[in-house]
Amino acid sequence: MSNSNKSLAQLKEGETGTIEGFNNEKLSLKLLEMGCLPGCEVRMKYKAPLGDPVCVCVCGYDLSLRLDEAAVIQLKNKKIS
Repeated sequence: MSNSNKSLAQLKEGETGTIEGFNNEKLSLKLLEMGCLPGCEVRMKYKAPLGDPVCVCVCGYDLSLRLDEAAVIQLKNKKIS
């Protein structure tokens, strides 16, 4: 992973990125089953007041993730939308 790549947990509200892969094999199957597929665009909708959990929009639906789960998802790029 290059320095320009980020994890989903590092996005701020409103930022988007494209899922590149996962850095934890054990959690990757769970995330794939929830629709977090490589190549899909994901947007950080909002974070809970203390930062955990987070709500993201992936493949057209909202998904709530714990921060440690979001940190497993590696993104190709990020941009403000």
